[in-house]
Amino acid sequence: MRILLYGATGTIGKRILNEALRREHEVTVVVRDSSRLGMDERPDRLHVITGDVMIPDSVAEAAEGQEIVISAIGPKFGEENDLLEAARSLVEGVKRSGARRLIVVGGAGSLEVAPGVRLMDTPEFPEEIRPLARAHAEAYEVYADSDIDWTYLSPAAVIEPGERTGQFRIGMKQLVTDELDNSRISAEDYAVALLDEVEDPQFIRSRFTVAY
Repeated sequence: MRILLYGATGTIGKRILNEALRREHEVTVVVRDSSRLGMDERPDRLHVITGDVMIPDSVAEAAEGQEIVISAIGPKFGEENDLLEAARSLVEGVKRSGARRLIVVGGAGSLEVAPGVRLMDTPEFPEEIRPLARAHAEAYEVYADSDIDWTYLSPAAVIEPGERTGQFRIGMKQLVTDELDNSRISAEDYAVALLDEVEDPQFIRSRFTVAY
């Protein structure tokens, strides 16, 4: 498939890029600085262009001719509201481009830990990342209110580099935890779940989450 990827230089974005190339998709990454990709040799299926996710015209131009647009962008500390601006730009740009779908790397904070109780609203939730969680939650509403075919993939409460096992559990709006009440996923397995959704759509116009 022809995939356009934003955020390919981030921790999760790199794993998504590697997983997509592993599955032999044709991937175009949008970057501001191509040197940050960190690839000495780039496969023929990988294309690198410059663009700005904050500008709808730029998104529309980059996404033209693509089948799937994936956003794995993550804002800098203190610039969490950029997620909301990027969400609006992505929705408008993807709609104008004619791309079939938008898949978003989301946050876990808005997942429910009990009926009507979000993870980000619990006393144990780290205060320092609460602004990021709120921004993710607000951006999610932008996608949910749009008229494009979107999918929002929330990670587990803890996501970090690790092993690619291909084994995980899937949930919808509730946080997925194990028998010890832990919620975690490797960035590698998160990428597997996302590319599974690219290839076999199950959650069009909805969100889902993955964890061990």
